[in-house]
Amino acid sequence: MATFTSTLPDDLLDKLSEYAKKLKLPKNKLIEAALSLYLDHLKRAEYVKSYRQADNDSDMIALAEEGMEDYLTQLENEAR
Repeated sequence: MATFTSTLPDDLLDKLSEYAKKLKLPKNKLIEAALSLYLDHLKRAEYVKSYRQADNDSDMIALAEEGMEDYLTQLENEAR
């Protein structure tokens, strides 16, 4: 595991210390969990943005519709 050193504003460090005590966690574990959640949030936001862009792309919509038609055909063939 690598070591990371950073500076934080005093008020943020005070909040970190407060919650670390409340949760009975070391500050580094609380930072690790918070950063992990935030990075997951950013990744989800990227997905949302890409889906919104695809929604306005007529080629992407046509490709998705074609794929759905193929999927429906496969389902109908398996039902027989």
